[in-house]
Amino acid sequence: MTISSGIIFIFTSLLFLSGYVLQQQTVRSLQAAIHPPPPPVPSASPSATALARPFGHPPGSNGYASYQKLLGGLAPDIDWKKAAYVQLVTAHMTVCNAVMIFAELATQKSRAQRVLLYPKMWDQNIEQDRLKALELERSMRLIRVAAVRYGVVLAPIEGMLDAGEGNIEAAFPLSGLLSLTRFDHVVYLRPSGLIIDSSLLDTLFSIPTNASFTSFSDSSSNSSPLALITPSKAAFHTAMASLRGDPFSELSYLHSNTHFLTLPSTPAPLVSRTSSLHNVSEDFESETFLSQAGYVQLLDEDIKGPEYNIPRDVFLQSRPQPGEARTAWEELYEMYRMRRMDVCGLDLEPMPAIYGPEVDVVDRVET
Repeated sequence: MTISSGIIFIFTSLLFLSGYVLQQQTVRSLQAAIHPPPPPVPSASPSATALARPFGHPPGSNGYASYQKLLGGLAPDIDWKKAAYVQLVTAHMTVCNAVMIFAELATQKSRAQRVLLYPKMWDQNIEQDRLKALELERSMRLIRVAAVRYGVVLAPIEGMLDAGEGNIEAAFPLSGLLSLTRFDHVVYLRPSGLIIDSSLLDTLFSIPTNASFTSFSDSSSNSSPLALITPSKAAFHTAMASLRGDPFSELSYLHSNTHFLTLPSTPAPLVSRTSSLHNVSEDFESETFLSQAGYVQLLDEDIKGPEYNIPRDVFLQSRPQPGEARTAWEELYEMYRMRRMDVCGLDLEPMPAIYGPEVDVVDRVET
């Protein structure tokens, strides 16, 4: 009888302990579900002196040699906490492209900070028009994706200038980026475009310049695909005092305060536009261009933007002549479509009304 009681006691105790263990595991699971751990923060040491990827192109390549020659032959120290890629969005159509840029920087492991500026009024979500409300909802969803998935710092800002109702772009001038004095340099990429090799773009933070705006282009254009900006309180106040809340005063200020710098164009340009592919040298190679360019802005005279599913006849007529340049041009537009779908979950937008209500849209497959 005593033995039987002992056995019963032992099994009862074991049963109790197993139940207690299962209960604690369940409690911990519930706690984890309610309070998930914060996402890991990418490490970025202030004293980091090496890029996450090789500096520019791998040592020994033509691209690496060209950019190292420009920078004096040495890879300077870069405080990556004071270097940032900044996108300023004022239109819902450009939000996806900004997120695409940040996604590619994260994928290619750029150490520079990532900052997204957008109108503070978007946070209030007070659009009355149904279509505009849907547009705003989509933009805010993508902005949250940028923060959670790609480690982007979100900065909702008030309009810097009184530009009047409906002129939101003039209220948020590019010159306002001069106020970001927590950074030594910021890089702004004009939409809409694609980052091909972010390590080339990272070399820009090494260029010694005190100019408020440094532009890199094949021509002295105020709409260069890329701007290297040196923030400064004094320059910011000067800019704001000279602007009148209209696009023309902004263009005039940029023209007077932008330093244009010529960079090596071999083996591929640091920044470029698809429109430049209409005039390339005989030795142009699409494979080299598509793998070693820095940033390419998709901008062509007769195409409203790569976000649109444009008419087939317009797309075909806008291409460069048959050859390597046409191959690169078509691949860039297809690459943009695929990244837009992968990053933003968005197909191309319906064609703009300027093309008429009844037209065939491009399949983007060579025929």
